[in-house]
Amino acid sequence: MRAYAQKFARDNALSEAEADALERRYSVTGLLHDFDYEKFPTPEQHPFVGNKILEEQGYPEDIRRAILSHADYAGVSRETHMEKTLFACDELAGFITATALVKPSKSLAEVDAKSIRKKMKDKAFARSVSRDDIINGAAALGVDLDEHIAFCIEAMKKVAAELGL
Repeated sequence: MRAYAQKFARDNALSEAEADALERRYSVTGLLHDFDYEKFPTPEQHPFVGNKILEEQGYPEDIRRAILSHADYAGVSRETHMEKTLFACDELAGFITATALVKPSKSLAEVDAKSIRKKMKDKAFARSVSRDDIINGAAALGVDLDEHIAFCIEAMKKVAAELGL
C-alpha cells in the first residue's frame, strides 16, 4: 500500500506534504483492513464489525470505505485509487508471503514474478487465495499483472525484516 501511495504521489506530482499524508493514509488502511478478521471471520461479520469499530473510534470515511470495498460481498464499489490498491494488494501480499515461506530460505529474496505466476497455476497451493482477485485487482489498477506482482514483491522486500521474510 505504501509503495503504491508513493508511486501515485510521484505520478501526480504531489507536494511532499501531500505525498506524506497520502502514504500515511494508504498505510493505515492497509494495516487496519483485516484487523477484525480473526475474531469475526465470516462474511456476515468481516469487515462490517471492524468498520463499526473504526467508525466509533473516529476513523475517516475514506479509510472505512476502502476497507469495506476490499470485500466483494460488502457491495461497496471500488472507485478511488486507494480502494483499488487495497483490493489489488490484499490477496497478492498473502500469496507472495506463502510463496516465500515454501522457499528453502523462507525469504522474499528467492521470490520473483515468474515464481508467483507458476504458483498461481497450482490450485492446491495457498488454495484460499483468490487468483481472480489478484488478476482483477491488477486490471482495476490499470497495471499489467506481471508488473503488479513484481512491484509488490519489491515493496515487500524493502520491509522484509519487519515481515520476517
